[in-house]
Order: sequence, then structure tokens, then C-alpha cells
Amino acid sequence: MNWLGSGLRLAVVCTLVTGAGLIPARAAAQQSEDSVREASAHFRRGVELYGEADYAGALVEFRRAYALSPSPTALYNAGESQYQLQDYAGALKTFRRYLAEAGPNEGHRTEVEGHVQVLRTRVGHVLVSTVPPGADVVVDDQAVGKTPIREPILVSIGHRRVVASMPGRLPVAQYVDVAAGDDASVVLSLPPSTEIATSFRTPPGAVRPKEAASEVDRGTLRAIGWVSTGVLTAGAITFGALALNQSSVLRDARGTLTTSSVLNHDANLTATYAALADSLAAAAVVMGGLSLYWSLSSGGDPGAHAGALAGALAPRIALAPGAVRLEMSF
Repeated sequence: MNWLGSGLRLAVVCTLVTGAGLIPARAAAQQSEDSVREASAHFRRGVELYGEADYAGALVEFRRAYALSPSPTALYNAGESQYQLQDYAGALKTFRRYLAEAGPNEGHRTEVEGHVQVLRTRVGHVLVSTVPPGADVVVDDQAVGKTPIREPILVSIGHRRVVASMPGRLPVAQYVDVAAGDDASVVLSLPPSTEIATSFRTPPGAVRPKEAASEVDRGTLRAIGWVSTGVLTAGAITFGALALNQSSVLRDARGTLTTSSVLNHDANLTATYAALADSLAAAAVVMGGLSLYWSLSSGGDPGAHAGALAGALAPRIALAPGAVRLEMSF
């Protein structure tokens, strides 16, 4: 729409400067002074926005000015804004209304008549019906009425979106391509209320989403618990074996001629291994109790968990002179 640009802006600004064209005297006499002042403010703001190429904002302001103080000039500017937005159907409706309300000597009448001739080649019609009737119909986010709609709906050419909605039923949307002069037909079937209810009903024997999530959490806890118990048990066995081996080394050292520092080192190492073995054994007992509780509370089979754990971890301890090696396969 750039070919309209500067000329349309100049026409709108000039209309504002003349002042008298904004609100006819007969309309002003029927309205309060506050309404007239508010309408003028909206009109001026619309002109400013139009000059900044904010056509959507300008359209809102011109419509508000017209609602407060109906005038052909406000209609003209609203139609020009719709034209710039490529809302051809909306612009055609507005310009037709302008021609119906404007006097024969209105300044933009000839221009608007030319616009109407062009816009007739940029619109089509869509006849919308719904099953069942009584649905609210929206075309491109614009409410057009409730079915049955007897007259075809005037729409701009292009890819149009038609939506039908009704309380208690799922809304239905359909796209339709409309070319100039088309008379398209759209039939929308809204699903019965029972289909909505059954679509959200959980089938017999199926796990509800929250229950499924809870079961996953419990299963994760059980798995972590039994694996942790196995690891702690294997660690306790390992350090217990190290403590026994180091205790044997300490006895041999005491039977031979050696220094006190070596004896102290062996004694401390034995005590450390023994303490670690005791701590890991205690932790394994606690974790095993928790794992058993989680298994029993969820109806699981503790024996099955223990068997699976034993097969999964399968710890093996290898003793060698002066060393103990822990081997585990997962």
C-alpha cells in the first residue's frame, strides 16, 4: 500500500487542521462538551499515529472518536487505516458506511467511491454453518455472529481462519483460501459433550498421570536405595578385609625387630580400616532398611529387588599379600 502513503497522510492532516470537518454542528449540539473534547483528543492522536505508520493504533483512535462523536471524517480516516492494514473487507464496509452518512458535497466522497471500486476486487464471501447450530463464529479473530448465519460473510482475499465455539463443546477451526469474488462454504462440526468427557476419562486399568509419576518416583527411590545398600555393603566388606589383613601385618611386625614408627603406622592403618568398615556397615544397614520400606510400601517384592541387586552388582573380593582388591560388575 505504499502507493497510497504520502497522499493519505496529507489528506488526514489537512482534515484535522480545518477543524470544522471533525464534528458537524448538528452533532455537537446533541453532545456534551466533554464528549466533543474527548473525541477531538482521540482524533488528533489517531492522526499522529497514522503519520508514524502505526495504522492499527490509529484505527483504534479513529473508531473511538467516531463512537464519541459520529462524523464522516472519522469514518474516512478509519477506512484509510484499514486500507493500509490490508483489511480490505473492513475498509470496504467502512467506506460504504461513509458514503451512506456523508453528504453529496463531502470532500473525500469521490476518492472514497474510487476506493470502493478497487476494494470490490479484493474481497470474497464465506458462508459458515455449524453442526449443531447456535455456535459463535469468529473469522480472523473478528466475531461475526452466531449460526445459523443467513448471509455470506464478507472477507478479505487470502488465507482466512474460521473458528466455531459453543459452551460445553470443543472449539473447531478451519482455514479457507478465498480469492477475489469467491463464495466459499465452510461447515464446522463441533464434537458432542460426551466426546469431551470420554477424551479425558482414564481407561479401565490405565495409570493416571499423577499416579504414573508417583510410581516412577517410588521406583527410582527403590532402585537408588538397593544400589546404595549394595555399594555400602561392598565397601564395608572391603575395608573389613583390609583391616584384617593389616592386623595380620601388624602382628608379624611385632614379632620381628622393627622400629616403633613402623609399628605405629601399621596400628593406625589397622584402626582406620576398621573404623571405615564399621561406618560403611552401619550406613548399609540404614539404607537397606529404607530400601526395604520403600519396596514394601509400594507393593514391591523385596526379595526380587535383592535378587536383582545381587545379580547387578555381583561384588568380588580378591585378597593378596599386603592388599585387598574389590571387583564389581554392573
